[in-house]
Amino acid sequence: MLEHGAAPPSAGSDPRPPSSSGGLGARLMRRKPVERLVAEGGQGEGGTLRRSMGMWQLTMISIGATLGTGIFVVLGDAVPKAGPAVIVSFVIAGITALFSALSYAELAGSIPVSGSSYSYAYATLGELVAWVCGWCLILEYGVSVAAVAVGWGEYLNELLSGTIGVTLPAALSAPPGDGGIFNLPALIVVLLAMVFLLGGAKESARANAIMVTVKIIALLLFCGVAVQGISSGNYANFMPLGIAGVSGAGATLFFSYIGFDAASTAGEEAKNPQRDLPRAIMLSLIIVTALYCLVAAVAVGAKPWKNFEGSEAALAGIMKDVTGQSFWAVLLAAGAVIAIASVVLTVLYGQTRILFAMSRDGLVPKVFAKVHPKSGVPRANTVMVSLFCGVLAAAVPLGQLADATSIGTLFAFALVNIAVIVLRFTRPDMPRSFRTPLSPVFPALGLLMCLYMMYSLEVVTWVVFGVWLVVGLVVYFVYGMRRSRLATAEK
Repeated sequence: MLEHGAAPPSAGSDPRPPSSSGGLGARLMRRKPVERLVAEGGQGEGGTLRRSMGMWQLTMISIGATLGTGIFVVLGDAVPKAGPAVIVSFVIAGITALFSALSYAELAGSIPVSGSSYSYAYATLGELVAWVCGWCLILEYGVSVAAVAVGWGEYLNELLSGTIGVTLPAALSAPPGDGGIFNLPALIVVLLAMVFLLGGAKESARANAIMVTVKIIALLLFCGVAVQGISSGNYANFMPLGIAGVSGAGATLFFSYIGFDAASTAGEEAKNPQRDLPRAIMLSLIIVTALYCLVAAVAVGAKPWKNFEGSEAALAGIMKDVTGQSFWAVLLAAGAVIAIASVVLTVLYGQTRILFAMSRDGLVPKVFAKVHPKSGVPRANTVMVSLFCGVLAAAVPLGQLADATSIGTLFAFALVNIAVIVLRFTRPDMPRSFRTPLSPVFPALGLLMCLYMMYSLEVVTWVVFGVWLVVGLVVYFVYGMRRSRLATAEK
């Protein structure tokens, strides 16, 4: 529940953590005091981030980062796994996200910084766990930018085909492994997002709000038109692949909920983060879940579930089939192009802010924390992350990216639920502008559901995740552990 007017913890009230000295175990478990995290808010190398966002802008960031990925892109992958019961899969993924969202809301109001769950883990679970969480967030945000950008090219081709009668050749609109050589549209949309972000947080938030409004209108338009093509027979065999298929689709669709935590990465650029961050997180999740379930119900009612296989622009195809005209499909494709671009913009923003926080702590090179004094933007950070994500999007197929993102996200969310429980026991009197109901029951349920959905993912996804973690641990022990600001403060 919200507590109006809650103040941030006062600096200096938390003693130096007992893990600040000692052997290797103590060094790996050293924690960064909450008060220090809050006090350093906005501070970068050579400049500071600017507090320019209110609750509306923060909510739009979360919706912008979330709404679009599951419906416009991943629906074509999820329906063949669950059939019409994909509606239930969306509900399962939404409930899983809800428990984690409650935990995020509590921590975002208590520790309103850019690092999101990385910073929360640093304050509660120690440096090594925080590093692992941050490494998973890089997978969550950076790779999801690439995954969403891949789907953007599909709808761009739909738009081009319906307006000027031409499409980009497969060689330039699909990555290797999907029949192409280089996905040029995916690279372009990431670079366009980079240009917006370099203009400043306030300007980016304004552009995102416009794009979010357009995509909500586009989805409601889809429902209004496609509902005319619903056939009750398409719901007849509701769960053709059983509960395992529903769970598997839910795990894949969880990818489409990852954006709700994007507002927490804006903690150092919010005007009143203690009040507005929890509200923005919860409001965005409610809006997105309602739209997802509505659109999924209409989509599987208007098109036999077996016909979704291999369709990454499924909604535009349904509009065309129902009306027999290309106009509506073109209109939806235009909305999808804008919608997916806003996801790329906001998720890319979140990635840069997480690296900003990790860099300020010394765990990654300090170039990621350099802020331009005039624009208040970490320019070098933004450019490097954008180029990396753009190249990744141009070279890797969508399905592999989506599942890899899901497991990284679920792991980070699991740590957030643990962090809430730990802070409730270790800092029970710390001011909280939002409290997770029935704690520790709800955070524990969030943790268990995250673990269950991780278990539902394919073996190859676990292998990729394991390799990613091993690489991350090597980077930490070779670089981060020695350059950590907490480590240098101990010398």
